[in-house]
Amino acid sequence: MQPLWVRNGRELFYRDGDKMIAAAVETEPSFTAAKPKLLFEGHYETAAVFPAQANYDMSLDGQRFLMVKEGAQEQAPTQINVVLNWFEELKQKVPAGKK
Repeated sequence: MQPLWVRNGRELFYRDGDKMIAAAVETEPSFTAAKPKLLFEGHYETAAVFPAQANYDMSLDGQRFLMVKEGAQEQAPTQINVVLNWFEELKQKVPAGKK
C-alpha cells in the first residue's frame, strides 16, 4: 500500500504494514520489476482518510524519507499567545523595498 515512485521513475517504494519496501523497475524494452527489498521497518502513521494514499515523501535525490511517527501523548496547551498588530511590527523590521 501507499506506493510512491522515485522521481527518476526507476524505483517504486511502498509500505507493507510497518515495512518500507523498494523495487527497482525497468521500462525498456518492456516493463520488468526486480525482486522487492526491505529498506527498513518501523511504526509510522498512515493517512486517516485515504489509507492507500502515501502518507510520506522522499527527498529529491531519493535518499531520505519524511514520515510521520506517533509521539507521546502531550498535555493540551494551557495558554494561547495572541499577537496583535503583527503586520505593523513586520513593516518596522523589514522596511518597504527591501527583500
